[in-house]
This record gives sequence, structure tokens and C-alpha cells, in this order.
Amino acid sequence: MLRYLTLLTPLLLLVACGGNPTAEPSAPLATAEATAVPETAANIMAGTTSTPAPTAVPLPTSTPLPPPATATAVPTATPDPLRLIPHTPPAGQSEPFVPYGAVEQPPYAESSCSDKYPCNEDTAAWEARIRVPAGFSAGYFAYLDGQQPTAMDFGPDGQLYVATQGGNIFTVNEAGEATLFFEGLTAPTGITFRPGTNQLYISSRVVEDNANGEANISVLEDGVLTPLITGLPCCYAFMHGPHTIVFDTEGWGYVGVGAKADHGEILGTNDRAELQPYEAGILRFSPDGRTVEKYAEGLRNPYGIAIDANNQLYANDNGPDFGPPDEFHVIVPGAHHGYPYYDCPVCFTAPAGLELVPTAFEYAPHASPTGMVAYLESQFPNAYNNTFSVLWSAFPEAQRVVRHGPNGEGAETFATGFAAPIAVTVGPDGSLYVADWATGIVFRIEYGGE
Repeated sequence: MLRYLTLLTPLLLLVACGGNPTAEPSAPLATAEATAVPETAANIMAGTTSTPAPTAVPLPTSTPLPPPATATAVPTATPDPLRLIPHTPPAGQSEPFVPYGAVEQPPYAESSCSDKYPCNEDTAAWEARIRVPAGFSAGYFAYLDGQQPTAMDFGPDGQLYVATQGGNIFTVNEAGEATLFFEGLTAPTGITFRPGTNQLYISSRVVEDNANGEANISVLEDGVLTPLITGLPCCYAFMHGPHTIVFDTEGWGYVGVGAKADHGEILGTNDRAELQPYEAGILRFSPDGRTVEKYAEGLRNPYGIAIDANNQLYANDNGPDFGPPDEFHVIVPGAHHGYPYYDCPVCFTAPAGLELVPTAFEYAPHASPTGMVAYLESQFPNAYNNTFSVLWSAFPEAQRVVRHGPNGEGAETFATGFAAPIAVTVGPDGSLYVADWATGIVFRIEYGGE
């Protein structure tokens, strides 16, 4: 039972955005507390939809699904189960960003299990610890004992699906009861149901190697896991690779893929490396995996991406080990968003004439922004087309959920008090669900009015 929440070193919580490469963490959190770095809005972006769509580049290895078996050969075409399926997001109206109000980080409090946190099973203590704006409430929804969640999504059956670092996927029903759904994966960090189907798209590792790892995008349907896009770059610091998957209204998929190094170097040197075609950016792909293209460049480790009702993409990005802030981006198709060109002593200078998209918002260095979701429901006031991001690190400036307004305009701390929040999603009821990697707890945040 994961009863004791002990703390190790901040390096385990930086999603490879701080410190030297280390093996994948097996313990929850870090004790060291960084000096507070205030969150500062920087360079709110404009004109994010005027850039032409990117040109397709050579495909990675792709394993298309076999055609459905039939009893007799017939000349008529069989419907493609992985064809593009357009969908319409829930209707809503974007409004100018209005802050809900200040939410402070609660003080740490000793318990019989930890010098900072309640025991994992102490429902009342955790609910008292999580801070949210006036009118909202945070409830202890589910507890995955002994598990470290990494990604979540709601299925067409209304259940919450939770991937874990140990390679399992659990379902959680409305009563908060968890049941093992699938096992045998390697560190899945993205699970998403394709709208209109029961097909669960999964990003996970295949070869775990710091310099030459590989990862796949696979499809899980009716208990059968089928590799779809293989040979994707992985696994610098055992934390970079493909992560969150989202789909646009036309049916195309998108996945953020991390870089194979800290700041574009050949590992073990500070010589400039040549980037692989599919690392350090966002890929766009057809549901059958036959078409894959680079949609946006220059993202070091975009763990969390989200897409709003207007098909505008957003990405969280983890900055390099040498101190630049972590970033929130409003994605411009075909454009370069900065990696590996940072302001640090060992970083490389951008080529003359290369135009870099400015960062929309800067988080504290090493805050480790991970999961992100676009809010397309109506329960929360003034929140349609907002995004909610989680900051995973054990630093006091992290351990929170941050709300951004439509098109990335405006930002505020929305919820605090977590140990290591890593994944976030919106339920069919319009509530926000936040999974904590260190404790295995899933919280549900609801709005009940003033």
C-alpha cells in the first residue's frame, strides 16, 4: 500500500527539465524546496491562425491495421474502422478571461505518514488541504492504491480511464471504485479515446534507453492492442517521448513528442546534434497512422497538449536543465517555438533569420508542467475554451493547477495543495478531475455557486 508519502530529490519531478538524467523515479516526491520564483505572464501571443498548414515530412515506421476478416471475398468495400470521423464539440461561448480570485498554497502539515502531507487514505484531510476559488469545491474521488497515475480520459461508457507509470490502465466508476482494465504497457503517458469510437489511443515506450529509446502510438480496441505509429523518439532522462494525444473536429490526431537531449546537444558532449524529423515538436496523424507530419517545431518536452473548440492547439513545455523558465505555448502551425535555442550559458544560438514564436506564458523554472485539458463544458462559469494545466514538481511554486483564458490570454492559479499533480481531464458532468502521481489520488473539482 502506498501509505507513506516520502520525499526524495527534486530531480525526480522535473520531467527532465532540471538536473542530470536519472532513472525513472520509483519514489514519490522531493524534499528540497526551491526559492520561490513568481509566475509572470510573458508575451501573450496574437495571430496564431494565419500561418499555412505544415508540409508533410517522411513518415516514421507505420503499421497499418489489417483489413477486417470476412467469411467470403466480396467486391464491395468494407468500412474502414480507422477512417476520419468528424465531431462537433459541445457548444459554448468564449468570454474574456476574468480571474476567479487568489488561491494560495496551503502550509505543509505533518501527519503520521509524512512531515508534509496527510496519509493517502485520509479523505477528510486531503479535502481540507486542496484550495480552490470561492464557489468551487474539491472532493476525494478515487484512490489507486500503490499506483502512480500518468494520464487520464473519460470513455464513451462514462467511466474514467487512468494510465499508470507501472504500465496498467484502470477504469474508475462513479463511486470511485478502480478496476484493472489493461496491463503490460511500458510507462504510458498519453491515453485518449477517439471521439465517436471506443478506440483508445495510447502513447507508451517500447525500448527504454536514454540515448536510443523508442516509443509507439497504439490503438486499444476490444482488448486488442495494435501498434499504429512506431519508432518515435524516446527516452531522454527516461521522461521524454510521445505523451498526450488529442483529436481535432475533422478527426486528425495530434501528439507532443519530446527531444532526445536536454538542449539539442549530442549526449555526453556540448556539440550540436542533428534533430530527428519527429522529435521536439507536435505531430499530426491520420487515425490509421498512414499519414504523419510535423505540425509544429521547437518544443523540448511537450507533455501536455490541448485543443479547444476552434481547433486551436496549446502545449506545455519543460525548459532545459540550466534554468530557463518552463513554458505555455499557443501553437502556430508550421512555426518554430524555440527549442533548442534558449538563453543559457551552454545553449545554442538560433540561425540568422529564423523566426521563433514567443512564449505565451512562463512558469517558474523546473515547475514541470505536465497534463493539460481544454474546458468545453458549461459547469464552470466563464471557462469555455479555457485550458487547465498541472505543475508536477515538488516546489511550492508548482504542485498546482493553472487556468489560462481563451487563446492563452490571462492566467491564474486555480487549485493548490497537491503533492505531485500530473494529469487533468474534464468529465461528462463538467467537473475537473486531477490525478496526483505521488499519492495515487484522483480529485474532483466542482462548481456549486457562490
